[in-house]
Amino acid sequence: MKRVRVINPNTSLAMTESIGRRARAVAAPSTEITAVSPAMGPESIESHYDEALAVPGVLAEVAAGESGGAHGHVIACFGDPGLDAAREVAVGPVVGIAEAAMHLATLVGRGFSVVTTLSRTAGRTWDLARRYGFERACLGVHACEIPVLDLDDPSPETVRTLTEACREAVARDRCDAVVLGCAGMAPLAPGLAGSVGARVVDGVTAAVKLVESLLALDLRTAKGGEYAAPPPKRYAGPLSSFGRRGATTP
Repeated sequence: MKRVRVINPNTSLAMTESIGRRARAVAAPSTEITAVSPAMGPESIESHYDEALAVPGVLAEVAAGESGGAHGHVIACFGDPGLDAAREVAVGPVVGIAEAAMHLATLVGRGFSVVTTLSRTAGRTWDLARRYGFERACLGVHACEIPVLDLDDPSPETVRTLTEACREAVARDRCDAVVLGCAGMAPLAPGLAGSVGARVVDGVTAAVKLVESLLALDLRTAKGGEYAAPPPKRYAGPLSSFGRRGATTP
């Protein structure tokens, strides 16, 4: 049995539960999915400020997963907050949902578009497309102006708005795939598939399957360079618990 920890970086327990259900729906019978939220951080992530303050909670959950025997982790927020730091801390693979969705979208078509929540998050999406090497494959980033927490229990109007945004992205960009730009959209992916004119890629399920594949191939994060464990040192103030073992005391 492989244990995969799916971390929702915001503190919405309702969203964490729905993300967990979506992850379990695609996981192999031999994979145990645990979906968690940090004990600290923003209730939703809709700005650079939110994302920065979500990272300590994400790293605390990765550390808890490591001590609890998790074999791999998924960071279930489309900004992939704390991904590099999580890879330093974890022994097994760590995959972000934006990273996973963009990779899989390029395997089913020549170009993809991202439909995200608020327009202020579009710049971060473009940053990630460039970082992951998909700037040419990403044909557009479109905001449907749905606040993240509206996806906890989406109304029919919210679903219609998202569906129409996906259809408009396909019509405007002539893309082969639509990447859903929020983990909270994951439960809506099955309903969108076949109704927007392109393949629909949900990052939560994409990341779960990629982690499973890496574990099956015994491919762990390389630890000889940048993703080596952080050097031991003390941290001050509210972050004192994040100090690494081996730090010396003056």
